[in-house]
Amino acid sequence: MEGRGGDHREAHNVYGLLQAEAAYESLCQYSTDRRPFIVSRAGWAGLQRYAWTWTGDVECTWAALRTTMATVVGLGLSGIPYSGPDIGGFQGNPGGELYLRWFQMATFFTFYRTHSSNNVEHRTPWTYGEPYLSIIRQFLELRYQMLPYFYTLSWEATQKGYPPVRPVFWGTIDEPALWGVEDAFLLGDALLVCPIVEEGGRSRQVTLPKGRWYNFWDDAVIEGEQQVSLEAPLERIPLLVRAGSMIPMEQGKQLILHIYPPVEGSSEAILYSDANDGYGESRLDKFRIVRSQNNLEITWEEQGEYPFPYTGVKLHLHGMKLQQAWMDDAEVACQEQIIECARPEGAIALRHRFHKLRIQSEFAGILP
Repeated sequence: MEGRGGDHREAHNVYGLLQAEAAYESLCQYSTDRRPFIVSRAGWAGLQRYAWTWTGDVECTWAALRTTMATVVGLGLSGIPYSGPDIGGFQGNPGGELYLRWFQMATFFTFYRTHSSNNVEHRTPWTYGEPYLSIIRQFLELRYQMLPYFYTLSWEATQKGYPPVRPVFWGTIDEPALWGVEDAFLLGDALLVCPIVEEGGRSRQVTLPKGRWYNFWDDAVIEGEQQVSLEAPLERIPLLVRAGSMIPMEQGKQLILHIYPPVEGSSEAILYSDANDGYGESRLDKFRIVRSQNNLEITWEEQGEYPFPYTGVKLHLHGMKLQQAWMDDAEVACQEQIIECARPEGAIALRHRFHKLRIQSEFAGILP
């Protein structure tokens, strides 16, 4: 505005956007083969092209924890897919329970960090002792296991603009009962996350979207389009999985595909992989799940030049009693609810290939 006049109101938000853009362009010139990573709490429409953001200097209260969900969902709907809070809040001194519940919630946001003001009491995950430390460690480990799912959602955001963290009414806008829900959110289409937002809470009411849902922790089946009460002991956050979903997870360089069968018919899922930085080759593993009365058929289509990045594959089946399984007409080993699949021919990059997995199972007594 130099030379023509103007005031702070005109420049305030644009300044933050241009600052992020300048940093992005500078990093691109400095390292052309790596993706710039910038975190900024200032910006305007279009910030997502250059930076991640966080929810700012929020207070360490239960009310702020609840408000954080609406803030992150709102940012996603506004075109900014990568955001999250300072775990525990920024200004103040949260007790062990508040810090833990905040940590559990943030495990399912894209931006995941602990941070605080420099004029408050020292705060770390181990500040609060047991049982908080062990529970926090379990959720941190779960977050690392879920990185293939998060990474796939990030790829989807680049292709479709869908935010990874979504309002509960996402995909079911014809359900007015969900429009005002601000104390729960979806992570992708598969996971419904229902944080505890009050001190001493050991259960909570949740209004479910339509469809069938599985309790992540014990595979209990819950029908949608109703309000239900979910248990929430200190070591658990209410977490549901939509029927027909596949959650890709990683343990010790092995890919674990958690399969939750559709109620009927078929469903589809995608796993995206690349080198995790840069602009090289990538791959898509597409899965189609077809359910019949006592069988499940999973078609696995591989696309792309990037080598398969895992040393092996396991399928963990939920909501059904596994009996036998065949992959490409050859019987494969089964143990309880887990199927061991052969590693796809080493690290050879492929343009296109199909596999077919056929599972004989027993749904009676497991699903209504």
